[in-house]
Amino acid sequence: MLCCCYKEQSTKNKKQTALKKRAIEVSRYYIGIDLGATTVKTGCVSSEGKILLETKVSTEAHQGPQVVVQKIMKTVEEMYNRFGKASIEGIGIGAPGIVHNGIVKAPPNISEWDEVNLQSKIANLTGIKTIVENDANAAALAEAKFGAGKGKNNFLFVIWGTGVGGGIILDGKIYHGPNGGAGEIGHTSIDFNGPQCNCGNKGCIEAYIGQRYLSQRTREMLKLPGVVSSIETLVEGNLDRIEPHVIAVAAEQGDAAAKEILTEAGTLLGYALTSIVNIMDLEIVIIGGGISASPRFVYDAITQTIQTRVLKPHRQHIQVLRAELGNAAGIIGAASLVI
Repeated sequence: MLCCCYKEQSTKNKKQTALKKRAIEVSRYYIGIDLGATTVKTGCVSSEGKILLETKVSTEAHQGPQVVVQKIMKTVEEMYNRFGKASIEGIGIGAPGIVHNGIVKAPPNISEWDEVNLQSKIANLTGIKTIVENDANAAALAEAKFGAGKGKNNFLFVIWGTGVGGGIILDGKIYHGPNGGAGEIGHTSIDFNGPQCNCGNKGCIEAYIGQRYLSQRTREMLKLPGVVSSIETLVEGNLDRIEPHVIAVAAEQGDAAAKEILTEAGTLLGYALTSIVNIMDLEIVIIGGGISASPRFVYDAITQTIQTRVLKPHRQHIQVLRAELGNAAGIIGAASLVI
């Protein structure tokens, strides 16, 4: 009888221990911060890559790094209040531009920043493990762990939105290069006499297909004689409201001008990617970022351009895929740095 009671009690204790262990495992969370030129997006992410809570604030980068750090900490404290600081295992931050050893080095689209050790600043303020990485690299890692790159050890991730960035995954890991600058494909020049880019170079692919330039190109086209487009209706006649997602909507509706602009953009991106595919012997390119939601014909333009221009041995193998994580890639990618 004593033996049976002991066994029953022992089994009960084991179940309670297992439940406690499971509760501890479930309560591990990760903060992912997507630091953009205009907005700081912060989320609490599970170990499975699911965003449990998201918040955002204006970056106000023009006020300098100290103000941005305060903005970041405000969003981090929101996560503490909701989930408890003790449950946060790590903080990951995706930042624009070159990042080396946690130092953000003069990102092109954020003024007043130069050699800012963001990793050290946030780690000191929180007392929590913090990793800062280039935003495109972080998003590439997210796609490798949870998205279109899952199960694929080698690929190029292109983030196409406000600007054009890239992340390289080799053997399942981010390839940084010796100074942290690998993957900056947006500053690949496709025309040495082309328009001036924010980086100081001329003819960068970003200066042709970045958000600001696509919107400008569209406004110029709509002012040409004889051009009629539903884009004007979508923005209610205010051409300053033209953004890439509006162009994409018009293209989906069959608008000829919108389709021409996006096809041209896809072709130009294909030019830039051709050289990279040749150099790195890549088989997979994954396109993410805000403009990645464009219609399928944009991807066809990218693929056809690469296949036409790339070295013959690569032509049958190259795949251009749409990223799966969408707008969540920035937060999930940042969190992936510490998961």
